Amino acid sequence: MLDAQPTQTETVLEVNNIEVIYNHVILVLKGVSLTVPKGGITALLGGNGAGKTTTLKAISNLLRSERGEVTKGSIQYRGEKVQDLSPADLVTKGVIQVMEGRHCFEHLTVEENLLTGAYTRKAGRGDIDADLNMVYDYFPRLKERRKSQAGYTSGGEQQMVAIGRALMSRPETILLDEPSMGLAPQLVEQIFEIVKNLNENEGYTFLLAEQNTNVALRYAHYGYILESGRIVMDGPAAALRENPDVKEFYLGMSDEGRKSFRDVRSYRRRKRWLS
Repeated sequence: MLDAQPTQTETVLEVNNIEVIYNHVILVLKGVSLTVPKGGITALLGGNGAGKTTTLKAISNLLRSERGEVTKGSIQYRGEKVQDLSPADLVTKGVIQVMEGRHCFEHLTVEENLLTGAYTRKAGRGDIDADLNMVYDYFPRLKERRKSQAGYTSGGEQQMVAIGRALMSRPETILLDEPSMGLAPQLVEQIFEIVKNLNENEGYTFLLAEQNTNVALRYAHYGYILESGRIVMDGPAAALRENPDVKEFYLGMSDEGRKSFRDVRSYRRRKRWLS
């Protein structure tokens, strides 16, 4: 369990007041700003439709394929504006997204899927084999299934393949979209434990979008909560876990069930300085 922001405070990713519009008319993100420190696990939290996936796709430059665009603000990686780069160029700079839904090449084997992650690298076979063995060390189940066709593996195994394939590109920062979606609780804990170990042992930086606020705040260092395309709260994960509003609305610790921040006076007070 991680309770404190890592001592390394260098910012690698900075999102500055961005707005995202789909089809030239649908405003999805409204002034979203966040920072991701090097070597940290940062969580982007909120319900379905809050704007989490759109935020990740804005960073990874995948919006254009869905008729979306960043119309205001800027996105910087290591001080360089990157919102006009192609997704492939961003990967070469060290940022890769693991898409929601455990996308795999179903007709390829597990190992062939992993090797596609190294396609953009200029590395020798020895380096690639070493990285493949590293992936198998973190995901021993994939080593057992390495010759199996990916389309016939379980949902949890496909999520492991998706993360492992991203690791094969040797990224610095991984954008991880809804890693718990559709997985049994035991598998969710297993995936987050692996994320924690990759962060602590290998130094990977994570920005993860997650509806499961409970598990995300146990593993993240810092969190941002999105509602209706706006960030309504942020802070160290330990502080968010103890925040009464977060407990009531997101952690299920209220007899009245989940509400919206917009339903309470405390949110309206915060809204004056969020606007």
